[in-house]
Amino acid sequence: MEKEKQAETKSEPKLKKVVDAADGLSLGISIVVAVLMGVGIGLGLKQLFGYTWLLWLGVFWGVGAAILNVYIVYKKQKKSLDELAKDPRYSYNRHDDSDEDEDDKY
Repeated sequence: MEKEKQAETKSEPKLKKVVDAADGLSLGISIVVAVLMGVGIGLGLKQLFGYTWLLWLGVFWGVGAAILNVYIVYKKQKKSLDELAKDPRYSYNRHDDSDEDEDDKY
């Protein structure tokens, strides 16, 4: 069992935790970039075809991409927390409430 844990730690890169933390911090930046890219695409389509509604289509695409980024990060964090909840180091022993009260024992 101990060898398996050592093999898992050796296979993970040393900076994996730092990269994961930076990935979580970059969520705000990715939201702004997605909306700006959508606006840029909308402006480009408006200039190309001359229809104003294409600008709004690009804005909606950008907002949709930002929402998708939030959902992807949520799923990744949920998976990470579920794995952490299964870790025996962070579990606690529940006692059975059907037993008599501690004060009644003595």
